[in-house]
Formats: sequence, C-alpha cells, structure tokens
Amino acid sequence: MKKLAFTAAIILSCLTFKMAGAQIHFRVGVNIGLQPAWGPVGYDHADYYYLPDIGVYYDVPAHQYIYFENNVWVHRAYLPVRYRNYDLYHGYKAVINERNPWERHNVYRTRYAGYSGRHDQGVIRDSRDNRYRNHWNSGGGNGNRGRGHGNGNRGHGNGGDRGHGNGGH
Repeated sequence: MKKLAFTAAIILSCLTFKMAGAQIHFRVGVNIGLQPAWGPVGYDHADYYYLPDIGVYYDVPAHQYIYFENNVWVHRAYLPVRYRNYDLYHGYKAVINERNPWERHNVYRTRYAGYSGRHDQGVIRDSRDNRYRNHWNSGGGNGNRGRGHGNGNRGHGNGGDRGHGNGGH
C-alpha cells in the first residue's frame, strides 16, 4: 500500500511539474522588422515602447498606441487628437518587454520621468546599421515626420501604414 501511495505521489508531482512548466513563457526572438521607423535603435526585440513625454505606450507587434482615455486604457491605431503634433521621431522611447506595462503605469511614469523632453535618442530611420536595411528600402518613413495625426494618415508615415514608412512592411 505504501508503494502504491508513493508511486501515485510521484506521478502526481510529475504531472503538476509538467503543467507548471507549460505555463512558463519565454519570449525569445527578433522583431526588428515590426518596429516602426521612429523606434529607437539598438533593440533586436521590443514588445512595447513607453513615450514619457505623453504617457503613452506603443504595442510594437500589434502596431497600436495604448493610452488612458475616459478612465480606461484604450488600444488604438492612432494617437489621440490631443497629441496630434507630437513628434514620434524626436521624442524619447523606452523599450519595455513586459506584458501589459500600462497596468504598472505608475512604475514606468516614475522610472522614465527624467527622460521626458529628451531629443537625443537615435531612431531606426536614421540608422545605418545593417539590421535595419529593410527600413532603408522602404523610404525611411518620413511621411508626416512622425507627428500624431496630420494629412489624414493618423501619424503612421505615408498612407496610414501603422508607423512603417511608405507601406513597405
């Protein structure tokens, strides 16, 4: 009887360990091609950018801005009208590789408060690093100079291409 109970305990613990292992999430990979031309250089992978000047997040894989509106965090393909003149190419972007960073907004707002107003960060459009050669071939994403709205394209380069230059991605 003891052997049976011991065997059952081992099997149960193995199954529990296997189920727990299946829940571990590793995100390894390169997503340079998904990053917009106005994204910061030097990152092979970025899930989100935090823009401390305006307190907005950008979801790189989904190509959406996440901002607080009417007491809720909303996900939109464009910046709100109040940021229509924000220059994405010259504002500071902090790369955040954490799930749902807006849920810890106070942490990021505090951590990156000193970066608000900084305009010295290099962007993919201006880089000559070989990792970004696909961005060069798409025309660099000059569009409306990375501003929030302008010319009806909602701040996404030329023709509403979700922040990727001339629609090459």
